[in-house]
Amino acid sequence: MTEAAAPQTDWADPRWRGAALDWVTEALARTGRRVAGPVEPRVRPWSLVWRVPTDGGDVWFKANSPGTRYEAALLAVLARLTPGRVLEPIAVDAAAGWALLPSGGPTLREVAGGDDDLAGWVRALPGYAELQRVAAGHVDELLALGVPDHRPEALPGLFAELLDDRAALLIGAPDGLSPEVHDRLRGLLPRYAERCRWLAGSGIEASIQHDDLHDGNVFAGPAGHRFFDWGDASVAHPFGTMLVTLRSIAHATGRSGSDPALLRLRDAYLEPWTDRSDRDTLRQVAQVAAEVTVVSRSLSWRRALATADPSRAEYAAAVPGWLEELLATPC
Repeated sequence: MTEAAAPQTDWADPRWRGAALDWVTEALARTGRRVAGPVEPRVRPWSLVWRVPTDGGDVWFKANSPGTRYEAALLAVLARLTPGRVLEPIAVDAAAGWALLPSGGPTLREVAGGDDDLAGWVRALPGYAELQRVAAGHVDELLALGVPDHRPEALPGLFAELLDDRAALLIGAPDGLSPEVHDRLRGLLPRYAERCRWLAGSGIEASIQHDDLHDGNVFAGPAGHRFFDWGDASVAHPFGTMLVTLRSIAHATGRSGSDPALLRLRDAYLEPWTDRSDRDTLRQVAQVAAEVTVVSRSLSWRRALATADPSRAEYAAAVPGWLEELLATPC
């Protein structure tokens, strides 16, 4: 079954824009501030972001498309559960998928200045792991918000369903899967399910999994490292986060995935879990989690692109592209 293209809010509609700006104005008024200039928009198929100048500094308004609407409510819950690890929203409208956020300061990317200094990550990753450890005790609450269920027990069925979505996988199209690759991926289902069963029994409980944690999604200001842009998040095996994080660091610094510096970052992330298992076992669990999480990435892209916005076509190849990576793993 294809994930339906939800009716897309026309973010350029003056009526929608007026209603959103009224909401922002009222939320700011409750904090004693006011809008001090025109908003500056950035639009993607899955979200709209406004930089809103105020008489007390810039704030940020985010509106999510239907496929990622849960992010606003998730931000509020994470701010309550893990204060200081995420930005505390100024206001949230969970039903609309709207959030108003304070400025978080420079990102880890900006602080590093584009160089390959990994010290910021060494400090940030244990804090992210602690956020996940806290959130693991609130999985039912997160799922009730609409956060997608990508736990290892659910992934084999989601993988099978995704393989049936020929439109999302662009079967036979230049940017999609060839019929031959599609058949090969279907042949991986039993082995993939076996790996997921092993992961489910690894002794590390499911939690929030950011699924797009790179240096542009981590604030590194005076208040410490705070993690934002949770629109790809799911309830999943927490170690799956390292798929994107380590790969993005490797890409940014020109390192290979087996570079000792990246392995040290992986170990820094795993350190908070050493009360659960020995380090060698945790490394093995992290490797399997990364292997199965490529399906989660494909599902995240499909969810984000479940909109009638014509600009979605620019990103559509990400859905089959991530899934095809299963062929390069031991799965």
